[in-house]
Amino acid sequence: MQENYPVLPGAEPFYNEGGRTGILISHGFTGTTQSMRAFGQAFIEDGYTVCGVRLAGHGTDPEDMEKSTSEDWIASVEEGLHWLRERCDTIYAAGLSMGGTLVLHLAEHHPDIQGIILINPAVEVPEMEPVLQMEEVRFLDAIGSDIKKPGVEELAYDKTPTTSIRELLPLMDRVKQHLPEVRTPALFFVSEEDHVVPPYNTDLIMEGISSKQKEKHLLGESYHVATLDHDLPFIIEKSRRFLPSVSDSVK
Repeated sequence: MQENYPVLPGAEPFYNEGGRTGILISHGFTGTTQSMRAFGQAFIEDGYTVCGVRLAGHGTDPEDMEKSTSEDWIASVEEGLHWLRERCDTIYAAGLSMGGTLVLHLAEHHPDIQGIILINPAVEVPEMEPVLQMEEVRFLDAIGSDIKKPGVEELAYDKTPTTSIRELLPLMDRVKQHLPEVRTPALFFVSEEDHVVPPYNTDLIMEGISSKQKEKHLLGESYHVATLDHDLPFIIEKSRRFLPSVSDSVK
């Protein structure tokens, strides 16, 4: 899609060409790569080839996001996957919130992805559904920066386009309906207190996918944007252990 505004400082995509094992990393709805950069840096330090995608319409201006569609967001992660395929033999994917939704979509359509990491993933957010009837309302309040750790701010939009919510809802529905087609080993992190995505989403997804290997960890010291919160070191530690363990798993 065509964007009319420059990328905000700190919202740029990030890439690292390391070894033949790669990981695609996706931020969430209205957010930016800033929320996933520290997580990605851990894998850069481990020698992975890393692609931190900036989703279409994100990290510039809400007016750009207003014009983007769920197909544009899918195209963003598909492009990141293509970049990794040119450089890697083994690929994993990780996503926060809607980034997790998009990672599930990738896993459904690309079963050769060896493992997925889902951090507060979303397939059902009932509080958003009234927006389907708000055709005359252009923007709602911001949903970013749900963080428990004092003094930490997420780089995210200060308002939420209602058109984008109307794109997100059917995307989540589509992914939810196709969960049984996901057979990729999956690692889940779920915040016990999340003011954006109901925590039950994680159990719904775990029960819906057909993966033989599923692992869940509760985050007691983080809100929705857990990758900027107290539990980030724990998330990194468990992810570092998980990925090598599933590289040769039978799905």
